[in-house]
Amino acid sequence: MSTAHLTLAVVLAPVFLLLGLAKLAAVPFMRQAAAHLGMTTGLYRVVGFLEVAGALGLLCGLASAPLGAAAATGLALLMVAAVVVHLRHHDAVVRAVPAAVLALAAVAYAGTVVAVG
Repeated sequence: MSTAHLTLAVVLAPVFLLLGLAKLAAVPFMRQAAAHLGMTTGLYRVVGFLEVAGALGLLCGLASAPLGAAAATGLALLMVAAVVVHLRHHDAVVRAVPAAVLALAAVAYAGTVVAVG
Protein backbone atom coordinates (compact mmCIF):
# COMPACT_ATOMS: atom_id res chain seq x y z
CA MET A 1 0.00 0.00 0.00
CA SER A 2 1.34 3.40 -0.97
CA THR A 3 1.03 6.71 0.81
CA ALA A 4 -1.17 7.99 -2.03
CA HIS A 5 -3.47 4.97 -1.69
CA LEU A 6 -3.83 5.49 2.06
CA THR A 7 -4.30 9.27 1.73
CA LEU A 8 -6.99 8.93 -0.94
CA ALA A 9 -8.83 6.31 1.12
CA VAL A 10 -8.75 8.50 4.23
CA VAL A 11 -9.99 11.54 2.29
CA LEU A 12 -12.55 9.91 -0.01
CA ALA A 13 -14.21 7.46 2.38
CA PRO A 14 -15.52 10.08 4.85
CA VAL A 15 -16.71 12.34 2.01
CA PHE A 16 -18.72 9.57 0.37
CA LEU A 17 -19.90 8.27 3.74
CA LEU A 18 -21.26 11.65 4.81
CA LEU A 19 -22.87 12.39 1.44
CA GLY A 20 -24.40 8.94 1.31
CA LEU A 21 -25.75 9.09 4.85
CA ALA A 22 -27.27 12.51 4.17
CA LYS A 23 -29.06 11.08 1.14
CA LEU A 24 -30.21 8.02 3.08
CA ALA A 25 -31.56 10.23 5.86
CA ALA A 26 -33.21 12.46 3.25
CA VAL A 27 -32.08 15.63 4.98
CA PRO A 28 -33.82 18.71 3.57
CA PHE A 29 -30.84 19.85 1.49
CA MET A 30 -30.63 16.44 -0.17
CA ARG A 31 -34.39 16.30 -0.78
CA GLN A 32 -34.13 19.69 -2.50
CA ALA A 33 -31.20 18.47 -4.61
CA ALA A 34 -33.15 15.34 -5.60
CA ALA A 35 -36.20 17.39 -6.57
CA HIS A 36 -34.03 19.79 -8.57
CA LEU A 37 -32.61 16.87 -10.54
CA GLY A 38 -36.02 15.30 -11.06
CA MET A 39 -35.26 12.32 -8.84
CA THR A 40 -37.55 10.77 -6.27
CA THR A 41 -36.35 10.63 -2.70
CA GLY A 42 -36.32 6.85 -3.01
CA LEU A 43 -33.97 6.94 -5.99
CA TYR A 44 -31.76 9.46 -4.20
CA ARG A 45 -31.61 7.05 -1.26
CA VAL A 46 -30.40 4.33 -3.63
CA VAL A 47 -27.61 6.68 -4.70
CA GLY A 48 -26.86 7.30 -1.02
CA PHE A 49 -26.69 3.58 -0.35
CA LEU A 50 -24.23 3.15 -3.22
CA GLU A 51 -22.08 5.98 -1.84
CA VAL A 52 -22.04 4.43 1.65
CA ALA A 53 -21.22 1.00 0.21
CA GLY A 54 -18.45 2.55 -1.89
CA ALA A 55 -16.99 4.37 1.11
CA LEU A 56 -16.90 1.14 3.09
CA GLY A 57 -15.35 -0.59 0.09
CA LEU A 58 -12.60 2.01 -0.04
CA LEU A 59 -11.79 1.37 3.60
CA CYS A 60 -11.90 -2.41 3.09
CA GLY A 61 -9.56 -1.81 0.18
CA LEU A 62 -6.85 -1.00 2.67
CA ALA A 63 -6.86 -4.71 3.52
CA SER A 64 -7.97 -6.10 0.15
CA ALA A 65 -6.68 -4.12 -2.81
CA PRO A 66 -9.05 -5.66 -5.40
CA LEU A 67 -12.07 -4.73 -3.28
CA GLY A 68 -10.82 -1.15 -2.95
CA ALA A 69 -10.22 -0.89 -6.69
CA ALA A 70 -13.73 -2.19 -7.40
CA ALA A 71 -15.27 0.26 -4.94
CA ALA A 72 -13.29 3.16 -6.40
CA THR A 73 -14.33 2.20 -9.92
CA GLY A 74 -17.97 2.04 -8.90
CA LEU A 75 -17.78 5.42 -7.18
CA ALA A 76 -16.04 6.95 -10.19
CA LEU A 77 -18.84 5.69 -12.46
CA LEU A 78 -21.46 7.00 -10.03
CA MET A 79 -19.82 10.43 -10.04
CA VAL A 80 -19.56 10.50 -13.84
CA ALA A 81 -23.29 9.77 -13.91
CA ALA A 82 -23.80 12.66 -11.48
CA VAL A 83 -21.90 15.01 -13.79
CA VAL A 84 -24.07 13.90 -16.71
CA VAL A 85 -27.28 14.40 -14.73
CA HIS A 86 -26.23 17.92 -13.69
CA LEU A 87 -25.34 18.89 -17.24
CA ARG A 88 -28.55 17.39 -18.66
CA HIS A 89 -30.52 19.55 -16.23
CA HIS A 90 -28.68 22.60 -17.58
CA ASP A 91 -27.02 23.32 -14.27
CA ALA A 92 -24.10 25.67 -14.31
CA VAL A 93 -20.90 23.72 -14.89
CA VAL A 94 -19.74 24.71 -11.41
CA ARG A 95 -22.53 22.50 -9.95
CA ALA A 96 -20.99 19.47 -11.68
CA VAL A 97 -17.41 20.21 -10.61
CA PRO A 98 -17.56 18.48 -7.18
CA ALA A 99 -18.77 15.25 -8.77
CA ALA A 100 -16.08 15.51 -11.45
CA VAL A 101 -13.36 16.05 -8.83
CA LEU A 102 -14.61 13.09 -6.79
CA ALA A 103 -14.66 10.96 -9.96
CA LEU A 104 -11.04 11.88 -10.71
CA ALA A 105 -10.00 11.20 -7.12
CA ALA A 106 -11.70 7.79 -7.21
CA VAL A 107 -9.91 6.98 -10.48
CA ALA A 108 -6.64 8.06 -8.83
CA TYR A 109 -7.36 5.72 -5.91
CA ALA A 110 -7.98 2.82 -8.30
CA GLY A 111 -4.80 3.78 -10.16
CA THR A 112 -2.72 3.63 -7.00
CA VAL A 113 -4.09 0.16 -6.29
CA VAL A 114 -3.19 -1.06 -9.77
CA ALA A 115 0.23 0.66 -9.72
CA VAL A 116 1.20 -0.94 -6.43
CA GLY A 117 -0.38 -4.16 -7.66
